[in-house]
Amino acid sequence: MQHIRFNQHLQVTPSKIICIGRNYVEHIHELGNDIPDEMVVFIKPNSAINNQLNSVHLQQALHYEAELCFVVENGLFTAVGLGLDLTKRQLQSQLKSKALPWERAKAFNGSAVFTDFLSIKDVNPQNGNWSFSLTIDGQLTQLGHSQLMIYSPSDILADISDFLSLENGDIVMTGTPKGVGEVSSGRVFELTLWHGIEYQSEEQLIQDTANTKPLLKQQWVAI
Repeated sequence: MQHIRFNQHLQVTPSKIICIGRNYVEHIHELGNDIPDEMVVFIKPNSAINNQLNSVHLQQALHYEAELCFVVENGLFTAVGLGLDLTKRQLQSQLKSKALPWERAKAFNGSAVFTDFLSIKDVNPQNGNWSFSLTIDGQLTQLGHSQLMIYSPSDILADISDFLSLENGDIVMTGTPKGVGEVSSGRVFELTLWHGIEYQSEEQLIQDTANTKPLLKQQWVAI
């Protein structure tokens, strides 16, 4: 069984990863998809978790999707972190064109990479504003904010709890903003998380995150 780190020292073993697709309007447009009538949900198994960032799997190129993530405990989101949902984009497109499930393109071994997770109560949040970024070789590539989500974290938790049993330690990935692309070997990927910054515009968010100490920052060199 694969583990994640909680508060930099405790290990948590998720039974599954629940992923939300098409949760940012601009990402939906960049992939040429339609805005869904209801929440898009799919699942990765525990074996999807990986500590290293791979650029290929079974000779197929992988694409990155940076996401805000939460750990479930007693039916609530109790820890927060970031993750990379790795996707075989060409295979996913082929499966979608045939109206087939996405598991071969989304749920393969090593298809999820996570930062450490932080206890939400230790963050002492006064509001639900979470923002995050992905940089590649120091260049801003993805910038996300919870206010840009079609479905908020609380909406997501309520919806999936209606039809799925959430076990302690399960991870929920809340969707990716625009800017997805192919993982290239040797490049440095860095995820950064902030809390409490309101969203007014992309320019304002870039400036405010640059001037605010992050909650966490973690990087990987793609192989």
